[in-house]
Amino acid sequence: MASLSSEFVMKDLGSLNYILSINVTRHEGGLFLSQQKYDAEIIDRAGMSACKPTQTLVNTKPKVSSKTVADLVFYIDVDWGGCPDTRRLTSGYFVFLGDNLILWSSKCQPTLSRSSAEGEYRGVANVVSESCWIRNLLLELHCPVRKATLIYCDNVSAIYLSGNPVQHQRTKHILYNTLF
Repeated sequence: MASLSSEFVMKDLGSLNYILSINVTRHEGGLFLSQQKYDAEIIDRAGMSACKPTQTLVNTKPKVSSKTVADLVFYIDVDWGGCPDTRRLTSGYFVFLGDNLILWSSKCQPTLSRSSAEGEYRGVANVVSESCWIRNLLLELHCPVRKATLIYCDNVSAIYLSGNPVQHQRTKHILYNTLF
């Protein structure tokens, strides 16, 4: 049997210019991140390239600053059994850094939930994981969030279970499946 050998070569690609559909420009004050190219691709895919711009009531001028202490806030909701074919839940969340929407997600979950509390709890567990990632990213960008992350969930059972994950007959399968 022939032996397999792996060779890993690290290559310096120079300074960061583009990653994950984000243009990165360095200047004296730090980094400028732009998704202008990505936005244009989305508009083109939607067949709206020929549309004309119009005024908006939303303030488009606020900027995120490393000097501003901003709150990191998540809003989560889950539609339990919303898909009539698979009965899988759809979870969605929005993430705000101060007044700026920085991330959102909506997806059908890969597992079936036995109750709305279980579905909401799984959604909260995913959001907590996401919040750790975002906080670490902001820390690496020298913009640490100095306040606790707030997560808003509209299911009382999931809120109580998140605060006190006591294993009992009705929830032991939730905690086991979420952890493993």
